[in-house]
Amino acid sequence: MILQLAEARGCPRDLVGGKAANLAEMISAGFPVPEGFCITTTAYRQVLVDGMEGQAELRAHVLTAPLPARLETGIVQAYERLSRNGPVAVRSSSTAEDLPDASFAGQYDTFLGVQGADEVLAAVRRCWASLWSDRVARYRAVHDTDHAPAIAVIVQRLVDAECAGVLYTANPVSGKRSEIVVDAAPGLGEAVVSGAVTPDHYRLSVEGETVEGPGDGCLTPPRLGELAAVGRRLEKHFGAPQDVEWAFDGDGGLWLTQSRHITTLFPIPESEGEPRAYWSVNVYQGINRPFTPMGAAMIRERQRGMATYMSALGFSDEIIDVDGWLFWDITDGVRSPAKRPKMAAFMESLAAPSGRLVEQLGRDQRFPSVPYGSEEDIPPKKPRLRWERMIPAWLWPDQARAKVVRDAERRIAAFAGPAEATAGERLSFVESVRGDVCRIEANLPRDANTAGGAGGQLAGRLLRGYVDEAEIATVFRGIPHNPTTEMDLALWRTGELIRRDDAAFGLLLATAPGELAAKQLAGTLPDVIQHGVAAFLAEYGCRATSEIDFGVPRWADDPEPVFAMLVNLLRAEGQEQNAETRFENAAAAAEARIVELTRRLPATKPHRAILARFLLRRSRRLRGLREFPKFCLMRGFAALRIQLLLVGEAIVRMERLEHAGDVMFLDLAEVREALDGRDFRATVARRREIWEREARRPRVPSVLLSDGTVPALESAAAERDLIGLAAAAGVATGRARVIHDPGEARVEPGEILVAATTDPGWTPLFLTAAALVTETGGMISHGTTVAREHAIPAVVGVPGATALITTGRVITVDGSAGTITFGEESR
Repeated sequence: MILQLAEARGCPRDLVGGKAANLAEMISAGFPVPEGFCITTTAYRQVLVDGMEGQAELRAHVLTAPLPARLETGIVQAYERLSRNGPVAVRSSSTAEDLPDASFAGQYDTFLGVQGADEVLAAVRRCWASLWSDRVARYRAVHDTDHAPAIAVIVQRLVDAECAGVLYTANPVSGKRSEIVVDAAPGLGEAVVSGAVTPDHYRLSVEGETVEGPGDGCLTPPRLGELAAVGRRLEKHFGAPQDVEWAFDGDGGLWLTQSRHITTLFPIPESEGEPRAYWSVNVYQGINRPFTPMGAAMIRERQRGMATYMSALGFSDEIIDVDGWLFWDITDGVRSPAKRPKMAAFMESLAAPSGRLVEQLGRDQRFPSVPYGSEEDIPPKKPRLRWERMIPAWLWPDQARAKVVRDAERRIAAFAGPAEATAGERLSFVESVRGDVCRIEANLPRDANTAGGAGGQLAGRLLRGYVDEAEIATVFRGIPHNPTTEMDLALWRTGELIRRDDAAFGLLLATAPGELAAKQLAGTLPDVIQHGVAAFLAEYGCRATSEIDFGVPRWADDPEPVFAMLVNLLRAEGQEQNAETRFENAAAAAEARIVELTRRLPATKPHRAILARFLLRRSRRLRGLREFPKFCLMRGFAALRIQLLLVGEAIVRMERLEHAGDVMFLDLAEVREALDGRDFRATVARRREIWEREARRPRVPSVLLSDGTVPALESAAAERDLIGLAAAAGVATGRARVIHDPGEARVEPGEILVAATTDPGWTPLFLTAAALVTETGGMISHGTTVAREHAIPAVVGVPGATALITTGRVITVDGSAGTITFGEESR
């Protein structure tokens, strides 16, 4: 039940807890750690009583229950041997603490200057009780850690600190690995950790040279150098950046009282030599969680179809994978004066403010420009518009669109796969068509799609001087033939059919989405729900949130998100909330806007007005094709997933995987190895653990540097306003609804949806939202395209929006100016 702290090295974490395990490891490696002893979790469990439930009951029990005599005597004797009744530190050491992805920093109690046997015993009890505090319970729930942890307690000789504080071997704010941060204050370090004082703040180079800090602080340059050196040693020993608590005693001796991983740092690609810059594929694709291994393999195959174009802009040929987060290396584009503007414009159009960050890096001395006109500075070729192909699309838009659809259906039919086949034959089929599926977007006829975009651009040139770009954008509301908008409206119509059946309507509102999904898959829902949702899934079951990740279950696999969105729509009442009416009104308003804008041209230029009106109307007929290629990709993904999951079932029967879906944590070559006899259960478990850990990260940076720095824009927003990219015109005022997962979300009519990012799986929420605010996104990203078509204002590319805006806060979103203005406080 009681161990000397040095003896805890190598002991299981569930016996001594994370803090004691780390300290024992530090002692064995020769780091200066105050001596002490550990009261193990065995002692804690002896105090518990079987059958106890609830935090309050557990807290009260460990604070008052009699201690076994042998345990009490052992603690007292160990304390007296350690300090001769002098002051000690009594510190919690939970089994769910100092984990690589969840530090639990400050969650459990620590007591300093404890003196006397009775006070030590009382402090031990209070450490035990802190395991069941409300704050710890909330932290455990957020980080999805062990629901039944235990706790050990450390008693250490108290360092009579002259100066103490915290050392970070990497900058925890910027992420910069080549920078050390130290916070220090006179006296005990607890004041710094608890936030009770404003500490001296230092930034150091890895060599220990001061970059920033007070000249008259409590740390001298030699002591700062000593801290930097011990920090480097700790980081090397533990293999990751460390958060270290330290103290200098009155004799100038340095003592370490804790070292743990800095859990907030974003993982970085491995690189050597000159600084590198990276752009997030996740942000570009609008997903804020890591890719599964199979999803990463598929996205690489897809992006190879764009390699020539991307390389010309300065992107790396291959995508880099870091724990499921995917990146392009953009260093070549950042350093090239010829490529950088094109790269920045491309990135800004898809995921603002990425483009502005690239322009900013172009002025950074760490990324010196390559010589103008050199081999590395070749400007990308301007794509040639094939007027001879676009003119027929403008003249006969419906026929042009129908041609694309026919070609897509022919291709998709080839992806269906065999109905009856062996697992090996199914896998061979997937291997043979994977390239065609992943490149279907590039292989579809492009003329009509290009004409849809170019028509609006050419009309803008004809109207230049009389109409600005933001006004042109208002013409493209209520666009027909967009499969994402059609999906949203189809879900709305399904809801309207259910609304007419009182019993079905009541059942849907009163039943949890997960239970509804289970009943749907079992075929036991009332007919109006069963058949309505089945029809929707037959058309759109290939879609999902984060759908570009092949490994993500589709709505057809798990319709729970569909039911959650249906319930959200059914709560929207009133004619003003009718999605079909709103869409029709948006289309009518867009037509009126075309007339109004083209009438601004003087009477002396009637030919320009006629041509601009023609181009805008034809462009509207073709613009819906922009979302069509990705919808085809999702249909192809869904077809291949069916075959791969059947292969997975066969591998499960062979006892080489636990679940059929585990194939998504392999690549196709590994699936072949599993069929041939290799057991991948341990591999999948390890990869799934990493994926789940990374999925808990609150956000992914759009641009990342090789030293871990997450660049921030130099220009800041006004004090009361947030500034982003004006992406969909209009102004709306309402209460904010911050959402991280659309599958569990509810947006009341009139609320403003605030999210880190969106993809087509989010768009049904747009039907009730008054406006959209996202941290990333651009003028041509999926979310803003659909926002314009639903005629709701949108401001995107607002860094930190989900943290700066709180649910319930009244905000005004001006999608024409790109501003978010705060109103009254949260209710």
